[in-house]
Amino acid sequence: MSAPEKYPGEVRERATRMSVEARRDPATKPGALARVAQQQGLNPETLWNWVGQAEKARSYRYGNPGTVL
Repeated sequence: MSAPEKYPGEVRERATRMSVEARRDPATKPGALARVAQQQGLNPETLWNWVGQAEKARSYRYGNPGTVL
């Protein structure tokens, strides 16, 4: 049995979207995740994991599984 989710799915989706958009703009990229986490009342590590999962899913969805060394 897994632990219950601490944050609703809508919060996760909104914070992930805000972070990805903020990281696209060079002017707002530095500190984007920390800023969004603070604005949304989230743990920065949690947001970092969500964004990483979303970016990984997106790269596989569009046929770019990443670089193999």
